Amino acid sequence: MPRRHQSYQERPSRLDGAVVWTLDVPPGPERPARSVLPDGCMDLIWTAGRLVVAGPDTHVFEVDPRNRGSCAAIRFGPGTAPVLLGVPAHELRDHRVDLTELWPRGAVAALTERIARSAGPAAALEEFALARSADTGPPDPLTAAVAEGLRRGRSVASTAAEVGLGARQLHRRSLAAFGYGPKTLARILRLQRALALVRTGLPFAEAASAAGCTDQAHLAREMRDLAGTTLRAYVASAAANSETPHPSGSSTTA
Repeated sequence: MPRRHQSYQERPSRLDGAVVWTLDVPPGPERPARSVLPDGCMDLIWTAGRLVVAGPDTHVFEVDPRNRGSCAAIRFGPGTAPVLLGVPAHELRDHRVDLTELWPRGAVAALTERIARSAGPAAALEEFALARSADTGPPDPLTAAVAEGLRRGRSVASTAAEVGLGARQLHRRSLAAFGYGPKTLARILRLQRALALVRTGLPFAEAASAAGCTDQAHLAREMRDLAGTTLRAYVASAAANSETPHPSGSSTTA
């Protein structure tokens, strides 16, 4: 019988800036390792009958070997999840926590049951997020503008000036919305821009320049600091996978 490989799929969500994704991992004692690179986002993940919140990462996150099963999730754009979940992003920085640690158990149990009974957990998560967003309202428009400016490659200084925030105000709001300061978010988003270009086959030096790095060496340093690997190792890992690489840089390696 041919060996079934794991499969990652995603699609844009109807919730602005979010992505719905699924990871199908075939049963078996030997499951491939997974690493998730920082992307400025937070995820609500349905896995093994539990709801887990993935906080914003400042470095590569190695998935626990005991938690390598199939899952469905919604990934919220930078600054969105704290409003929906009612918790500042910096409190979840570099952590994975059960939703029961943030919300009353009764509310989590009801949501868990709803998702378990649904025909598609990913779609059920999206419906929950849409309904929740209607109740909580949109994220702070100033921090949303900051995230958009940094995503487009603008400098922290010019972004702050554009939204009319001083350095201390910007840092304080960024901690609550993104989990870290604007300079860290800018570095992470710049690395993601570079990796997206690298995945298209663009040479490293050209990808570095187009993403806003000073040169290829700058990109290489950022890769080591934030992703814990090298560009060549990242490309080799992505090429070894049969599924589409996770946009936030999670990879599957033997």
